[in-house]
Amino acid sequence: MLLIGENLNVISTVIGKAFKEKNPGPIAEEAKRQKEKGIDWIDINLGPARKGGPELMEFVVKTVQEAIGDTPPLCLDTSNIEAMEAGLSAHKGKAIINSIMCRTERYEKMIPLAVKYKANMIALMWGPEGLPRDENERGALAAELIYAANEAGVPNEDIFVDGIVTPVNIQQPQALSLLAFQEMLQDMFAGVKSTCGLSNISNGPPDHLRGILNQTYMVMLERKGMYSCIADAYDDQLVAIARGKRPDVVEIIHKVMDGEAVEMGALSKEMQGYVKTAKVILGESLYSDSWLEL
Repeated sequence: MLLIGENLNVISTVIGKAFKEKNPGPIAEEAKRQKEKGIDWIDINLGPARKGGPELMEFVVKTVQEAIGDTPPLCLDTSNIEAMEAGLSAHKGKAIINSIMCRTERYEKMIPLAVKYKANMIALMWGPEGLPRDENERGALAAELIYAANEAGVPNEDIFVDGIVTPVNIQQPQALSLLAFQEMLQDMFAGVKSTCGLSNISNGPPDHLRGILNQTYMVMLERKGMYSCIADAYDDQLVAIARGKRPDVVEIIHKVMDGEAVEMGALSKEMQGYVKTAKVILGESLYSDSWLEL
């Protein structure tokens, strides 16, 4: 699994302050740390960036690339279209536009930026009615957005489809819908890549439960064809799993996905945790903040 680091984000107290003050120090240090972790892309998330967005995005892109060079490349995340273009113009190498919604008024303005700057684009399955209800609605939105991108000259290989991850504690069936959509994706659109905001699966549960939720769902999504995910660069266990260093974790989660009988008494407490978490995500157990203790 390829990883896009989520930590250079305006919601971070330190990074948000550095963005506001245009202080390059914390921004450069964060980028260096993510590069040392071996992250494949670094996401720069400015949020709406309504005031001074273009200047800020240009400043951050230049600060990061002066600190780390042009690898890893950057994933630019803002809803401000002018700020997005400023970042793409300043970026050295092939950036990712994060993201383009399946709404005509958005993609008609954003897709031309992907063409102009030869950028990758994340096609976000957020349509006129908001979050799709199931995998079929995800497929319909993907068809509309990918067709529009292809018509403009963006090849499938430059498109990352984001089917949208939602919190498991409030929208448990959506976790299954995204798994089903991932399984459909390559048959529908050969060559497209995929990504997701992985940490959304654990948005809401207590902090001590977030890691195992993120790790377990990443394994499930990868098995269904997920190409990359936007994730916490500092979750060392997640990075180890993504890099193939924990085949035991992958194997036990796959067994749960396949419906195989698992003898819990023969497993370590760590492996029991992954079994229980996989069953929660699959809807075989009801979500509660105490599922690991049951």
